[in-house]
Amino acid sequence: QCAKLLSHPKKAEVICFSLTEKIKKNFNKIDCVLSPAVGGIVVGYEIGRQLSTQAIFAERVDGKLALRRGFIIPKNANVLIVEDVITTGKSALECSEIVKINRAKLIGYACIIDRSDNKILIKNKINSKIKFKISIFEENKLPEELKKIPAIKPGSRNLSE
Repeated sequence: QCAKLLSHPKKAEVICFSLTEKIKKNFNKIDCVLSPAVGGIVVGYEIGRQLSTQAIFAERVDGKLALRRGFIIPKNANVLIVEDVITTGKSALECSEIVKINRAKLIGYACIIDRSDNKILIKNKINSKIKFKISIFEENKLPEELKKIPAIKPGSRNLSE
């Protein structure tokens, strides 16, 4: 549903505004917003627009996130990683490796929805608009009401190029 709302520019602007305000309170200088494709692109762009800073994205090349399209992160730049939703933190951590490779400074993480749990790979504080817990069940231990709903995987981690 988040992606559907973000497909409307005026709604995306409003959704991202309070997150941008939170980001401004927590970080002094942001030179670049980096987002993982596909889900983070709209949020990263809108946050970058509201912060009046560069917004770029990483995309999968041979299964690994990388900068393409002439995007660069200048050495020593202050980089904020922005996502739509953070669950495990895998994509955000992949982006942090890109920051490190470019000898820039990772200043933090931000997202619209933080649905991570205590197994999250990110150890830094995540700035989010909404934080909530989603129960995870093993396939053979699904509650009856969930067995009636077809399973879907909305993320973009396994999209082919």
